[in-house]
Amino acid sequence: MSVKLRNTIAMLVLALLFLGASAAGVAANQPVFTLTVLHNNDGESRLINAGSGVLADFGGVARFATVVDDLRAEALQGGPKRGVILLSSGDNFLAGPQFSASLENGVPFYDTVAMDKIGYDAVAIGNHEFDFGPDVLADFITGFDGRLPFVSANLDVSNEPNLQYLADQNIIVKSQIVTERRVRIGIVGATTPLLPAISSPRNVVVDPDVAGAIQAEIDRLTNSKVSIIIVISHLQSVQQDLALAPLLRGVDIMIAGGGDEVLANPGDLLVPGDSISLPYPVMVTGGDGAQIPVVTTAGDYKYVGRLVVEFDIRGRVVGVNPISGPVRVAGGAYPDAVEPDPEIQALVVEPVQTYVADLAANILASSEVALEGRQGTNPAPPGTPTPGIRRTETNLGNLMADSMFWQASQLAASFGVNPPDVALQNGGGIRNNSLIPAGPISELNTFEIAAFANFVSIVEDVPPAQFKELLENAASFYPNPNGRFAQISGFSYVIDPAGTAQVVDNNGNVLTPGSRVWEVRLDNGTYIVQNGTVVPGAPAINVATIDFLARGGDQYPYRGAPFTTLGVTYQQALRNYIETGLGGLITAVDYPEGGEGRITTLP
Repeated sequence: MSVKLRNTIAMLVLALLFLGASAAGVAANQPVFTLTVLHNNDGESRLINAGSGVLADFGGVARFATVVDDLRAEALQGGPKRGVILLSSGDNFLAGPQFSASLENGVPFYDTVAMDKIGYDAVAIGNHEFDFGPDVLADFITGFDGRLPFVSANLDVSNEPNLQYLADQNIIVKSQIVTERRVRIGIVGATTPLLPAISSPRNVVVDPDVAGAIQAEIDRLTNSKVSIIIVISHLQSVQQDLALAPLLRGVDIMIAGGGDEVLANPGDLLVPGDSISLPYPVMVTGGDGAQIPVVTTAGDYKYVGRLVVEFDIRGRVVGVNPISGPVRVAGGAYPDAVEPDPEIQALVVEPVQTYVADLAANILASSEVALEGRQGTNPAPPGTPTPGIRRTETNLGNLMADSMFWQASQLAASFGVNPPDVALQNGGGIRNNSLIPAGPISELNTFEIAAFANFVSIVEDVPPAQFKELLENAASFYPNPNGRFAQISGFSYVIDPAGTAQVVDNNGNVLTPGSRVWEVRLDNGTYIVQNGTVVPGAPAINVATIDFLARGGDQYPYRGAPFTTLGVTYQQALRNYIETGLGGLITAVDYPEGGEGRITTLP
C-alpha cells in the first residue's frame, strides 16, 4: 500500500469517527473524543511496596495493576468515542535488593513480568535503565512477551549490538503510533542529555538537542496524519519539560519523568508524607500557541496518573476533565484500598519478598550509632545545611569511603598497582536515603546502601592539580544536594562556599575553573592545596574510587585516565570491611554522628 493511499485511508477513518459530530453541527472547538492517559514514572523496582512503616500500605506493583485495571474500565464508560492508554516515562528498574532478585533469577526480570502483565502501550527510556550497562537493558526488554515499544527520539543505539537488534525489530524506536477508537496517537520519547554523566550507556550516543530530535518526530508523525501527539520524556525534572514545551510545535500532551514531583490538586488523596509541588496538570504554551497539559507523578508505584483530555474534530485539545489527577495506590485499611492483582502478587511480589527477607535475616555486624544516609533537602535551607549524604560529610559516607580505601589497599598488590592514598565515593551512589538506626546491620542494609553494579577501582598518579579539579567538581553544587558530592577517606578538605563553582562538560573538560577547594591535607600531614592554590611540589595521588566515577560519571574530570578495576563491587567492599576490617562492630568513636571533620567550610 502506498504512503498516499495510507494517508487517505487515515483521513477517511478520522472523518468517520467525527462524522456524527459534524452532521450534528458540532463546532470545531467542541469535544468529540475523550482520551484517558494513564501514566507513571520512576517505578525503580519498588515491587513490594513504597517503603517501610506507613509506606508499606502504599505502592506495590500488584496493587498498582489493580488500580490501572479499575481506571481503564472507568475510562471507557460513557460512549464509543473514548479511549485509554497507559504510558511510562522511564526509570522502570533500579539497582537495589529487589532488582538483585531479578538479576539472580534471570530473564525475564521480575520488573519485566509485572509491566508485561499490566500492559503498557509505550515506555520512555530513562537514565537508570543503563546503570548496569546496555546489555542488562536489552535483557530487561527482551523478557516481554509482546513487542512493547521503548521510545526515545534522541538516542542512537547503533554501536550497541544487543540494543541495535531491538531497534531493528522496531522495539526500540524514536516514536510509536497507538490507535484508540480508530484515532491514531503518536507517542514520542526523549532521554536526558546527562545520560553519559549519570549512568553507564557505554557506546549509546545521546543527542543533546532534545527539542530538535522530538520536533523531527512530531513533524514526521503529523505528516502521516497522526491526530494526537504525546511526548513522554525522562529529563530528570518536570521543570525541564516546562522549559521544553515552548520550543515544540504540534504537541498535545507532555508526560515528564525523573523528578519525582507530586502534581496534584486540593482534595486529591496523597500518600502520607507527600505534599503538592505543582497543580495537575500544569498548562504551558507551546511554540505554536497551543495550551499543553504537562504532568508527572511521584515514583515507586505510589500513584497512577490519570489525565482525561477532550479533543475537538480537528484533534486539538479543548479541555481537561477535572477528574484528572494522581490516583493513590493504597492497601491496608485505607478507604481507597485495593486488593493486589493475584497473578502479579504470586509471580512477582512474593518471590521478591522471599529474596529480600533472606537478605534481611543475614546479620553482618552491629552499629553503636545511627548511620546518616539521607540525601538532604533541596534547596538548601538558610544557614547551616541540614545533614545529607549529597551535600555534607556524614558518618555513613565516611564508612563507605573507608570501606573502599580498605578494600583497595587489601587488593592493590595482587592487581599490580600501587595502594591508594585516598578514596572518593559519590553521594549519589549511596542509595538508602534513610537514617539507619543503631543496632544490627544486615546484608539487606548493604544492598540498600550500595545498590549499583559499581566496582572498586584505583586511578594511579593523579596530578595534584587534577585532584583539586576532582574535588572542585564534588563541591560545585554546594550547599545544594547533588549526587557528585564526594564522601572521602585518607584526607580532609575545606570548602569555600563563596568561591566560583567549577563547570565541566561530559568529557571532563573544565569550562569554568572552580575556586571552592580552599585546602586539602592528606592524613599523613602532606598538604596538596593551601589557600586555594596547589602547593608547589605536591605529590601525585593514587585514588580509590568506583569505576563509574573513573569513567567520568557525575562529570568527574578524570579525562580518560587509566584505571584498574579490582573485581569487587562496592557493596562487597562494604560488607567485607564491616565484617572483617571492623570485626563486625561500627563504633561511635570511629563513626560519630555528624562526621569527624573530614569536610569543613570556611565561615
